[in-house]
Amino acid sequence: MTQPTHDTQPWWQYGHVWLIIAGPALVVVAGFVTLVIAIRVPDPVVADDYYRRGLDINKTLAAEKDLQLAPAMQARNHVVTPKPETPTKTP
Repeated sequence: MTQPTHDTQPWWQYGHVWLIIAGPALVVVAGFVTLVIAIRVPDPVVADDYYRRGLDINKTLAAEKDLQLAPAMQARNHVVTPKPETPTKTP
């Protein structure tokens, strides 16, 4: 009978070990890269009166929509309104 041979190499010499370690290591590196980007390029501060600005924008958009629909509303109202009868002249 033959005696089974055991691999006696250290753990760091196996390729699949490094493949398993590479995943979490890449996540840590990506986290530090994200931290550096966040520190170097801060987000712009939101204006203090953002709510009022939003209401103004909504009013402007509503006014523009009303102007766009004006010709259609005039045509619809003209069709619905009966034409006044003109008196006929008799000789």
